[in-house]
Amino acid sequence: MKTMLKRELADAAGVSMRTLHRWCQPYREELTSMGVKPNDKLLSPKVARFLADKFCIDLP
Repeated sequence: MKTMLKRELADAAGVSMRTLHRWCQPYREELTSMGVKPNDKLLSPKVARFLADKFCIDLP
């Protein structure tokens, strides 16, 4: 796993950035504790894996 952009994660899920943002709302506290701010564009490998697992996204 490598760092990835939110745009790459949204593309992998087949959704828009707006939809990805809405999907993340219930996990806002967990993401904040991992160091992610709402306007961050780059996701750490740990955060990318967390979101991929929550949303059942197959990442390369």
